[in-house]
Amino acid sequence: MIDIDHYGPWAVIAGGSEGVGASFAEELGRAGINLVLIARKPGPLEETAAKVRAHGVLVRTLALDLLDPDALDRIRTATDDVEVGLLIFNAGANSYGHEFVSGDLAGFQRVIDLNITSQLHLSQHFGTRMKDRGRGGIVLVGSLAGYLGSEDQSIYAASKAFGRIFAESLWLELAPFGVHVVELVLGVTRTPAMVRAGLNFDLPGMKVAEPEDVAREGLAHLADGPVWVAGGNYDAAQTRSGFPRDALVRGAAEGMRKLLGRR
Repeated sequence: MIDIDHYGPWAVIAGGSEGVGASFAEELGRAGINLVLIARKPGPLEETAAKVRAHGVLVRTLALDLLDPDALDRIRTATDDVEVGLLIFNAGANSYGHEFVSGDLAGFQRVIDLNITSQLHLSQHFGTRMKDRGRGGIVLVGSLAGYLGSEDQSIYAASKAFGRIFAESLWLELAPFGVHVVELVLGVTRTPAMVRAGLNFDLPGMKVAEPEDVAREGLAHLADGPVWVAGGNYDAAQTRSGFPRDALVRGAAEGMRKLLGRR
């Protein structure tokens, strides 16, 4: 059971309307932690909020795009009057996948702004308060994609690699102040976004995690930073960190083509 005294009484989940984010909300609501859920789509956001309120906790919703210029100001308005003991940044996504040299730089910039810039803004804002308070936790949801270069998602993969190094650094800086930081690394997870992307979950040997399982695992290992690899993917992360890089990158690219139903 999550320690409300350390991580409560409120948690903020960026990307909290469906998939892993909604599973985090369900687990935290069941544990008695009040929530601020942030996501772009108001419909799924309110559906998740209604389910979580059934556990008897308070839930605030904020329908916004984290790329909006006033996003941080609106988040502050929604949270400045409560004590946030836990931040879960689950909003990173590959919003623009394309071959780099023929792609739109503005599209790539949006990926960077969502996966890096927004993550930095929220981590600094809430991390400052947690440090001053002497307790709290930050979960930055990462991806195995951040361990290898990838075709048509070079910027996304690079942003996830950034996220891991940032989490390790933030973990070092905040540990002396009682604030736990962990990057929760996900592999293939059966989320609505992945279903919409057309991933083939039935490939032989494919390790597929369920959103509720990785959310529970992440919360159980909040204090085990700086990196926790979820869904039984530790060996895969370790392998992807090795050498020779050319063979590893080519092999992963072939696997990804099969996963996406390409050649």
